[in-house]
Amino acid sequence: MLYDCIIIGGGPAGLNAALVLGRSRRNVLIFDSNEPRNAVTNESHGYLTRDGITPSEFREIGYKEILKYPTVEHKSEKVTVVEKIGNHFLIVTENNTVKTRKVLISTGLKEILPDLKGLKDKYGKSLFYCPYCDGWELRDRPLIVISENPGVHHLAKLLYNWSKDLIVCTNGQQNIFSEEQEQQLSSKNIRVITKEIAALHGDNGQLEEVEFSDGNRINRTGGFIIPKWFNQLKFSENLGYDVNEHGAILTDNFGTSTVPGLFAAGEAATGTPTLLIISAASGSIAAARINLELTEEEFSL
Repeated sequence: MLYDCIIIGGGPAGLNAALVLGRSRRNVLIFDSNEPRNAVTNESHGYLTRDGITPSEFREIGYKEILKYPTVEHKSEKVTVVEKIGNHFLIVTENNTVKTRKVLISTGLKEILPDLKGLKDKYGKSLFYCPYCDGWELRDRPLIVISENPGVHHLAKLLYNWSKDLIVCTNGQQNIFSEEQEQQLSSKNIRVITKEIAALHGDNGQLEEVEFSDGNRINRTGGFIIPKWFNQLKFSENLGYDVNEHGAILTDNFGTSTVPGLFAAGEAATGTPTLLIISAASGSIAAARINLELTEEEFSL
């Protein structure tokens, strides 16, 4: 069978694209390795009508909605090879080899967390990275903002709107702020600690204390960190698409890549963390463009 479109990645971008293409009566197969980045968190926020939903429930509802359309299929398999042959694409997974007219890549990012004792069991429960996703739940609480990246200055300013009780920790990094930045933080009574963190203490995923390398401890009940991000794209060698400054697939505003027939949506096209609702919207936009291309091809002489 020759599919109209194969979607690689079952997050909000891929699911919404499948919905639009299914409703357009296109034969669609979505491959999903079932490794969502947001699985560590208890709730997802900022998605109208779905605010506070669990990530697993979001995916369950999404698949229920798209699979009611008879031309949409889903396989829980990891794609290993994507190759363009003529005007079509060959997709190879652990168990299948299939062909398609169009490909939409919507794989998300993965984060690399700082190597801090006690962080892993608290990440997604009391320590987060996105204030728009989780700032409300931590409002007015004593928070720690952890990063060795100068971007922590921007994050601290954002978080000040949710909590005035902020401490920034650079985990051993010195002089990452300009004099003006230090004055800005100081003017809002935001303390900066440059000592290395020895451990994050607390039970059941809830932060209670931050211990430093000199043995001193401070009480904090939540906080934010800046992870390092990497994309999961593994097909550039075969496909030869251009990338943007973040290493993601370079696209236009409609998700069209530099390789004819290849599209990208969500974090596969941004290379930066993206809100659920924005990723879903980008999937919808890319799907509409894919359907348009398929239509134009059918009418070409």
